[in-house]
Amino acid sequence: MQNPHRVAVLALDDVLAFDLGIPDRIFSAAFDRRLRPLYDVRICSLDGGPVRSSSGFTIQPDHGPELLEWADRVVVATIDAGGPVCDVQQLPPGLPELFARVRPDARIVSFCSAAFVLAELGLLDGLSATTHWVLTDRMRERFPHIDVDPDVLFVDQGRILTSAGAGAAVDLCLHMVRLDHGSAVANSVARRCVVPPWRDGGQAQFIERPVPAEQDLSTSEARAWALANLDRTLSIDDLARRANMSRRSFTRRFREETGQSPAQWLTRQRVEHARQLLESTDLSVDQVAQRAGLGTAVSLRQHLRASLGVSPSAYRKTFKTAVNR
Repeated sequence: MQNPHRVAVLALDDVLAFDLGIPDRIFSAAFDRRLRPLYDVRICSLDGGPVRSSSGFTIQPDHGPELLEWADRVVVATIDAGGPVCDVQQLPPGLPELFARVRPDARIVSFCSAAFVLAELGLLDGLSATTHWVLTDRMRERFPHIDVDPDVLFVDQGRILTSAGAGAAVDLCLHMVRLDHGSAVANSVARRCVVPPWRDGGQAQFIERPVPAEQDLSTSEARAWALANLDRTLSIDDLARRANMSRRSFTRRFREETGQSPAQWLTRQRVEHARQLLESTDLSVDQVAQRAGLGTAVSLRQHLRASLGVSPSAYRKTFKTAVNR
């Protein structure tokens, strides 16, 4: 067994207590087949002392800045958006020097407003990033060299990863579990934590989208039916009929509820199902493609390369090995 991934969660003054607990809640729910933990999660402060929370109480982390050198995953938890980092471009003293000691191969992650910390450190220059949609205009004005995307849940730039609000932080942590150990482990974590197992980073943030006034107007039943029938040829008209809507009304409502077109959503679900089959079965690539509704092995290869940059055989070799460790 490989050693657990080491995760340091940095709590700065005015930290949001809910968001501070997300990494431990998600990563600590990940186990291999022998129920051995796959992550070692620890919380630290800049000096090992207490930090103020945004909720009016003080938090005493168990560790100090030495954790930033120890970790291979460094997470900066959400801070109050009205604090000095977001409003007056003031980093806590000593923070740049401490981040200079982070291992060059370590992933660095920000939740929500903590993207301003990474931006002030220069870690996001020339990259795409996101933060809570309320803050994206402010971030664009302050950091013109960053490609700020207000319409996604998280952005993965390889070493640097940024997320939107608290729910998106959960999605980003699950994404990291999926990268490290495959979909089966990530889905198991989601079940333990009772959260959705898969919301792709490209899904839109939920920006004041109204809840349907009547259940009859929702596309949820049609989506559930589609997930149970991915091996079939599914058209927008098929889904619209399941929802008892016209094609036009269904397409509009679908985008309001998911942030994607029906075709985009279907493709994502088919690719995700194919990934799970590659990890958990010995089906041939052709059989996986058929069961996922992608038609042929050629089509599956094209979709997997477009979304992940790997072939089905390479994906299976990497993640099936990880799952069986």
